[in-house]
Amino acid sequence: MSWCRERHHACVRAWGTGSARPVRRCHSTSSPGATFAAQCADPGGCVRRSDRGVAAAPVPIHDPSYRRYTGSRNEPGSSWLIIAETEIRGVLRKKLFLFVLLASWGQFFVRAVMFYLSSNFSSLDTPALGILSPSVQTFRQFFELQEVFVLFVTVYVGSGMIANDRRSNALQIYLSKPVTRAEYVAGKLGALLFFLLLVTLVPALGLLVLQVMFSGSLTFIGENLFLVPAITLYAFVEALLSAFAMLALSSLSTSARYTAMIYAGMVLFSGVLFEVLRDVSNGALELVWLSFRANLDQLADVIFLLPPRYESPWMVSVLAVGTLIGVSVAVLKWRVRGVEVVT
Repeated sequence: MSWCRERHHACVRAWGTGSARPVRRCHSTSSPGATFAAQCADPGGCVRRSDRGVAAAPVPIHDPSYRRYTGSRNEPGSSWLIIAETEIRGVLRKKLFLFVLLASWGQFFVRAVMFYLSSNFSSLDTPALGILSPSVQTFRQFFELQEVFVLFVTVYVGSGMIANDRRSNALQIYLSKPVTRAEYVAGKLGALLFFLLLVTLVPALGLLVLQVMFSGSLTFIGENLFLVPAITLYAFVEALLSAFAMLALSSLSTSARYTAMIYAGMVLFSGVLFEVLRDVSNGALELVWLSFRANLDQLADVIFLLPPRYESPWMVSVLAVGTLIGVSVAVLKWRVRGVEVVT
């Protein structure tokens, strides 16, 4: 049996059961004046030394398998599409939201049946036929009845969009990559606008298309050419106001539930306060700008060329909506940042 034990100062070799040979000193090519430990640290003299006698640093071995990236690169500014798509996919996986989305289209199916009856039984001279017939007021009422679903979708989808990222510190991860603050906000805003327009603009335009199909003529469209731009304009105004306000509140908190409560309270309480002040003053005090919904109702009447329901100038509502969107943008610019500064 043979073995070899190597140490820094000696080498011992034993053969079988015989006696051990004397310890041999390690030979080194170092200078004679070096210490014994320094001489035995490199017995073979394999470490290259510099001119000053200090051992040089080992040269790393590079991996020769590296190749330059030859794939396609996304254009700058397209990251918001990925963020929006991810948010949309995540929301569509929730069964409760799909139920809310289906319920929001209930009015569409009911009015589709009404349009069908009014088009196919127009020869009947009954008072009910006038109620079933489409008009500009019909589309205005459609948006008014959809307000409750706009509130549900805004709260359900938007309350945790930024709050959840701030709670999990994912906001720093987003902005540490080549994603700008504007792209991050645009992605969140795009996802929320997608669902809001899905319950307002899409069914409203769908009803207009069904009316043309059931009647077989463009008479109604020809008499109301402003209806298509009016539907589109009001749907975007309502969606933008709701989306910006919700995202601004979501950026101020780390709790989605707290954000949802604040937004719902702001919408409902402002409406109650407006109605109370109006009733107390017997209609003399119409502070439309105080109410979230009253401003939108006033603008909707003006956009659909209907008599305004409030005596307040409609430009006041335009200014109130623009101010609220501007404040929301300022809050998002202040709160959405890669590093949170604590003062």
